[in-house]
Amino acid sequence: MSASPLAQFLITRLIPLHIGRYDISFTNASLLMTIIVALITLLLVATTRRAALVPGRLQSVAELSYEFVAGMVRDTIGSEGEQYFPLVFSIFMFVLFANLLGLVPYSYTVTSQVVVTFALAIFVVGLATLVGLLRHRFHFFSFFFPPGAPILLAPILIPVEIISYLSRPVSLSLRLFANMMAGHTMMAVFAGFVVALGFFGFLPIVANAAMYALELVIAVLQAYVFAILTCLYLYDAIHLH
Repeated sequence: MSASPLAQFLITRLIPLHIGRYDISFTNASLLMTIIVALITLLLVATTRRAALVPGRLQSVAELSYEFVAGMVRDTIGSEGEQYFPLVFSIFMFVLFANLLGLVPYSYTVTSQVVVTFALAIFVVGLATLVGLLRHRFHFFSFFFPPGAPILLAPILIPVEIISYLSRPVSLSLRLFANMMAGHTMMAVFAGFVVALGFFGFLPIVANAAMYALELVIAVLQAYVFAILTCLYLYDAIHLH
């Protein structure tokens, strides 16, 4: 087995599947995403079916998550954003569970794969664009020319705004991917020093413990950032400028 810190990000085929030339194998990443969806479903179904007046730990987690995302949607998008709450909540919970499960030893971090984060990002930006087009029709394209700007600046401002808009899925996906990959790589590097340093191996252990605590914070923070940016993109689509 490779000792490279990057070996933890390798995708391995668990069930090889092909349709013609296309590889649709069930991989370790597919398995973790299935587990993530199952855990989220189990948490929400179990806590709603057995809801108590005085909530237990799991019910408190579910209710706090619900209220947190509901408040985020309400404060960012406004009352018109209520219909998009299921979308934002689903994205937040998926990214949160993916990040946290990736911190479990011998697990796999699906958000360390840029193809996963980019798929999420392109879905979010594409949906926001569709919402804007359906609500505003051709007036949606006024988004690319700030109101009050001199018309002479249109040849400069419009291309800049278009490039900025098209870069949204890139920046959204790379932010999550880079944070997850960098943190896990550093922890693997420090773990490799434990044996090499012998008696002083406790130093990288302490460093890894501190980094693990930091990664827990980053895991939650990155889920929040992804969700809040989803809200902001929907706000732009609904209200324009």
